Amino acid sequence: MAKAAWKRPGSPIGKKGARKANPKYKRRSRQPWTDKEVSQLRSLAKANTPTGVISLKMERPKGSIASKAQREGISLRPINRSPYNRRKTTARR
Repeated sequence: MAKAAWKRPGSPIGKKGARKANPKYKRRSRQPWTDKEVSQLRSLAKANTPTGVISLKMERPKGSIASKAQREGISLRPINRSPYNRRKTTARR
């Protein structure tokens, strides 16, 4: 009889802690930013790229992306969405 998925070796189910020793999104953690990387961050933010995707492309954690964007005055907020709670309410009958 086959083992349950969480009992199989190599299964991530039920494991605690980090999954990888050096994940791609943390490779450049705590390293100084270059001017080229800041301009890349600006262009990705202008293209409305999600923070997680920026994190993978630049190989830095999401938190460092967000904090650098705030320090540089770069908005990561999506530009193609209307603000929350701005829908016109319909009359209830």
